[in-house]
Amino acid sequence: MAKTMIRGTAALALALGLALSSAGGQAALAIGAKAPDFTTRGALAGKPFTLTLSHQLRHGPVVLYFFPKAFTPGCSAEAREFAEHVADFKKAGATVIGMSADPVDDLVAFSTKDCAGKFAVASAGPAIISGYDVALKMRPGMTDRTSYVIAPSGRVVFVHSEMNYAGHVKSTLAAVEAMQQK
Repeated sequence: MAKTMIRGTAALALALGLALSSAGGQAALAIGAKAPDFTTRGALAGKPFTLTLSHQLRHGPVVLYFFPKAFTPGCSAEAREFAEHVADFKKAGATVIGMSADPVDDLVAFSTKDCAGKFAVASAGPAIISGYDVALKMRPGMTDRTSYVIAPSGRVVFVHSEMNYAGHVKSTLAAVEAMQQK
C-alpha cells in the first residue's frame, strides 16, 4: 500500500511539476530521482547545529528550498513567507529546510530574523550545490532558487525552479498536502 501511495504522489507531483516547468527554470533532479544525502552545518532560531538530510527524512517529507543569498530582498521575503506557513507544513507532516551557499555565521542571524526561528537554514557547500544542480549560472558560489519536496523514501516528488520567489511556498505546500491525502 505504501508503494501505491508514493507512486500516486509521484504522479501528482509529476503533473504539478510539468505544469510549473514552463513557468521557470529547470532543476537537474527530476521527479523520482534519489535526492543526494548530505550532512552540513546550519542554524535554527540562532543556534548552530549539524543537519543530515536522511535524519530529517525519518520524520516525514522534507521541503528543501535553495535560495541565492540571505538578507537580500527576494530571499528575505521568501523566508518570511515560509515562516508564516510552517504550521501548515508541519500539519501536513513536512519539515522545511532552507539552503544557501552563505556561511553558517550569516545563516545564524538569518534563521532568527527572516526565518523567525521557525525552520532551519543550512549552508550548501560545493558538493551539495553540484548534487542538486542548483548553481546560479550567472553568479558562481551562489545557488539558484529551487524548491524540492523529498518523500521519506528519499525520492524527489516535486520540483519548483524559478528565480522569482513568488509561488515556491504555495506550490510546495500543495505538493506536501497532496502527499498527505494519498
